[in-house]
Amino acid sequence: MKKLVVLGGGESGVGAAVLGNKKKYDVFLSDQGKIKQKYKDVLLNYGIDWEEEKHSVNRILQADLIVKSPGIPDEVTLIKQAKTKGIQIVSEIEFASWFTDSNLIGITGSNGKTTVTNMVFHLLKNAGLNATMAGNIGESFAFQVAEKPCENYVLELSSFQLDGIEKFRPHIAVITSITPDHLDRYEMDFNKYVASKMRIAMNQTEEDYLIYNADEDSIVEALKKHPVKSQLIPMSIHQLECENALYLKGEQLIIKIKNNILDMNVSDLHVKGEHNAKNAMASSAVARLLQIRKETIRESMETFQGVEHRLEKVVKLNKVSYINDSKATNINATYYALGSMKQSTIWIVGGVDKGNDYSELMEFVNEKVKAIICLGVDNKKIIETFNNVIDDLYETTSMDEAVLMASKLAEPNETVLLSPACASFDLFENYEDRGRKFKEAILKL
Repeated sequence: MKKLVVLGGGESGVGAAVLGNKKKYDVFLSDQGKIKQKYKDVLLNYGIDWEEEKHSVNRILQADLIVKSPGIPDEVTLIKQAKTKGIQIVSEIEFASWFTDSNLIGITGSNGKTTVTNMVFHLLKNAGLNATMAGNIGESFAFQVAEKPCENYVLELSSFQLDGIEKFRPHIAVITSITPDHLDRYEMDFNKYVASKMRIAMNQTEEDYLIYNADEDSIVEALKKHPVKSQLIPMSIHQLECENALYLKGEQLIIKIKNNILDMNVSDLHVKGEHNAKNAMASSAVARLLQIRKETIRESMETFQGVEHRLEKVVKLNKVSYINDSKATNINATYYALGSMKQSTIWIVGGVDKGNDYSELMEFVNEKVKAIICLGVDNKKIIETFNNVIDDLYETTSMDEAVLMASKLAEPNETVLLSPACASFDLFENYEDRGRKFKEAILKL
């Protein structure tokens, strides 16, 4: 019996342990931190051996295979020891893909991947296809392969998950954008981060498809450096002349697959903004590749409501709009958020900095931001960047304090925007927790 060690007792780790158990591996799960009770219950239910708040190094290094949580960097001593011993180390995404022949749709990008994943799932469900979401979203891919097999997996994939793949091959891959993010994990080298994202297509063949954002030089250059075998489908806000192309022509979205055209009016989309036009193009192209009818696609795109914590309109209080964009964990996401503001804005920003260059936001801060409220343990970089531009710049240490201050600063017909441009782990569990706390704080006003 092969020995499988799973490192990390979160969603992906426990899912991998369940799948390993089902596939008759001798499974041991180890987590350096505490494991949540709901995951302990799953492990106990399946009779899987586990430990928390430590790593039994000798036992771990006896593994035939290690499935590593995406949150564990390769530089950790334990991982280096395992590599020295020649133990195969993969991500949960790779491991799960070994045990399914279903259609895999892989979606990655610094921004837009959650929206596109949700859009594609919405399209597939509306068309009556047997589909589910996994990866960075919902129940883990491995758990679903083990217990809830499905014909179509729509997978939201982070660079960390892609770092751990070897043979994983999505039939349709989407790269929504690649802008600086997580550089702290890539030695502050943007090229290494780009290469990581491009791994989504590395095992694709001529039968597969890669939809990519052709307006970003980083992706266009990366395709020259990392050529792929799949059929390329570029998307742009400018007209493109090729057999497979997605572009904006005036107010029309043009989805051209094998010279067959589906068009839609931008105004018919429930979600607004140039970035959402691209998200809609990418999602519609996936649907066309899966032979979904044009009318079904149009109807689905008109009814798609958007994603929680992504430019989510929470409420209007005393003529002040409150918008939750907690999912903006990098500069590029916040760039879109600030760019879409139509009113004078009180901006709540801050958290765990991942190598951010805030000066990229200067044009919108100058133009639209009335006050900045920092919400993070270390706000030094934000203050240094905007101190000479914004008179009203405050530091807070809790969401309740930040929202109360914003409500006092805001006047009628202004907007309070939570768009942190940072990870959330200093004060919150994750971006969802941060977004929920924002909404709860508004209800207390």
